[in-house]
Amino acid sequence: MSGGPERMILSIHVQGLDGMCVGCRVWWSRLTPYPCWQVDWATSRQARASVARFLEGVR
Repeated sequence: MSGGPERMILSIHVQGLDGMCVGCRVWWSRLTPYPCWQVDWATSRQARASVARFLEGVR
């Protein structure tokens, strides 16, 4: 991933104290009225770790 849009996304994907970036938090908050296993997974430590590993490989 070396294109312009990909670089822009990765440059603003800065983790907050909870391990999620602002964009991820906004995206998952849209699903709040509809709780499901994906929300539990996305907010779990395992999910944050897998996203971090993915982003490390991309950068």
